[in-house]
Amino acid sequence: MPADPLKIECGIPAAGKGWHLSAGTGKNRVMAITLTSLAALATHGFDDIIDVRAPAEYAEDHLPGAISLPVLDDEERARVGTIYKQVSPFTARKVGAALVAKNAAAHLQGPLADKPGGWRPLVYCWRGGQRSGSFATILSQIGWRAETLVGGYKTWRGLVVQAVYDTPVAAPVVVLDGNTGSAKTEILNLLPGFGVQVIDLEGLANHRGSLFGNLGPQPSQKAFEGKLALALAQLDPSRPVVVEAESSKIGDCRIPPELWKAMVAAPRVTIAAPRSARADYLARAYAELTADPARLTATVDLLKPLHPREVIEAWQAMGAAGQFQALADSLMERHYDPRYGKHRERMAAPMAEIAADRLAPEDLPAIAERLARAIR
Repeated sequence: MPADPLKIECGIPAAGKGWHLSAGTGKNRVMAITLTSLAALATHGFDDIIDVRAPAEYAEDHLPGAISLPVLDDEERARVGTIYKQVSPFTARKVGAALVAKNAAAHLQGPLADKPGGWRPLVYCWRGGQRSGSFATILSQIGWRAETLVGGYKTWRGLVVQAVYDTPVAAPVVVLDGNTGSAKTEILNLLPGFGVQVIDLEGLANHRGSLFGNLGPQPSQKAFEGKLALALAQLDPSRPVVVEAESSKIGDCRIPPELWKAMVAAPRVTIAAPRSARADYLARAYAELTADPARLTATVDLLKPLHPREVIEAWQAMGAAGQFQALADSLMERHYDPRYGKHRERMAAPMAEIAADRLAPEDLPAIAERLARAIR
């Protein structure tokens, strides 16, 4: 990564706890907040959170709800960094300042043009240096109550790492288990209606957790951890939190160690449904996959290393003929159920098993209610 000449801190400590003077003079000074917890961000009541880092930095991860208004784009940031290393810091700062001014003007004439006089944004960059300081100073000189974040994104990331790598899960964890096609994710998301707190890991990862579970682009590992850390911070530690049974990876997103340890040790509640009901559910839940023949074929082909050629060909024939319930049933019989069965042989018996003969949409709320009673 090229050196970033716009990472020089411009603030000095002030007497007020959690604040320091960042830039500006008189009533147009830019103040900087200090975050001590993930939950504290929401308490400050900013109208907008502005990420002024380059688009690639924003795409990898950003503060929740932040909008991207880069003061240097990816190419400009690389160019200024090269000048900093190969020419001189002074020349790099001069070029960088001109680019920041140009991009700030575009933001003021574009997305910020209609902001009212009382608008109060939080502006941050990589570590709370000159990128955020420069843009916040311009905003404050206009008259807006712009503030910056001490330590920038690095402060936020540090709090996330502490939450998911160093801190045990505060609430008792309960794992919602059941064979493939048991409608676990759908039922999990009905549980809050019955007073049960949950974390939808597959929702955070944008993946259903199997070869057939691709829902589109997944967040980066950092972004996944940030969403998870926020969800953990919002838990009531006096009540159980339910998560769905998962492997240690959901697509490309790894479950961080503290939550994974809690899941491995957690009691389980299981949905027990017949394979026919699960096949019907899967055909309905994966309708967007079965509507794309090429994608369905490619996904079934991923199982070639695990099954004989004639089995793969039979599955492909079912998909081509539109026999999606039969395909789901056979996949469970030959692939998923045996693997989950072997895994569960090494686990303790569940604390509760909820029998479900049907998994039609109208049946799921009653199943969720029974699960909630078992969990509480």
